[in-house]
Amino acid sequence: MSGTGVSGDCYDNAAVETFFKTIKAELIWRRAWETRRQAETAIFQYINGFYNPRRRHSALGGKSPLAFERQVA
Repeated sequence: MSGTGVSGDCYDNAAVETFFKTIKAELIWRRAWETRRQAETAIFQYINGFYNPRRRHSALGGKSPLAFERQVA
């Protein structure tokens, strides 16, 4: 049940779950973090420097999220 009290579609969170699985496998679990700030900075850099501009996604036809957005805009 979602926070609104209405049952949701079982696929509602699929994209988010996939993203978290990916970031954990490609970044988080690959090293030990000395501080929370180091982890936060690395996550920010991963999302804005790799995941959105360069990482290709099969669900987007092999395009990065930014390239896909430019195409459909």
